[in-house]
Amino acid sequence: MAIAENIEKTQAEITSFEQKYQRALGSVKLLAVSKTKPVSAIEEAYAQGQRLFGENYVQEAADKSQQLTHLKGIEWHFIGPIQSNKTRILAQSMHWVHTLERAKIAQRLNEQRPADLPKLNVCIQINISGEESKSGISLAELDELVEIVRNQPNLILRGLMAIPAPQVSLADQLATYQPLYEAYHALAESVETVDTLSIGMSGDMEAAIASGSSMVRIGTAIFGARNYA
Repeated sequence: MAIAENIEKTQAEITSFEQKYQRALGSVKLLAVSKTKPVSAIEEAYAQGQRLFGENYVQEAADKSQQLTHLKGIEWHFIGPIQSNKTRILAQSMHWVHTLERAKIAQRLNEQRPADLPKLNVCIQINISGEESKSGISLAELDELVEIVRNQPNLILRGLMAIPAPQVSLADQLATYQPLYEAYHALAESVETVDTLSIGMSGDMEAAIASGSSMVRIGTAIFGARNYA
């Protein structure tokens, strides 16, 4: 029952922050990060009403999507780094890819998306803190990649994603997110399919929701730190 209780608690936190920052109730979706967790844990979360699941490893994501085809309405989101030789697997198995950062990857996902599947939802990853160790492009590079993605007929640009460097205070978290929110707002004004700002994890959920997040990525607080037997 721990997973069910954890989902209820997390959803309650999201609702509390939506109210605090005058966001529409239900406007922030919960993406349950299920990497390294067994399908039994995902099934337990699904039984609680959770439908969005995030995976970081390509083959694991594909395997789980195949094993859980009986769960109607489940939605698979890839949130890990993408190697060009793994794009076909993602194109064939995922509903969303959050970590798009290169034109080559966009083109390969587009070419490899099966014709019998809906268009692939993608978010462009922004390296908002400018960390050399982090994936993502700078905001200065955004316009160019946006145009490339929009020219891929089998992709739908849904928004932006970021994983900022950890900040101690809420004020610092908000300051980090401010330029990202401004870029997202401008993008949503100009591209009608853009409706998703994928930011926020356990340590900065409040700042993310205050900054316009529409999807928070929560793993350990739902599934626990250890793998299930």
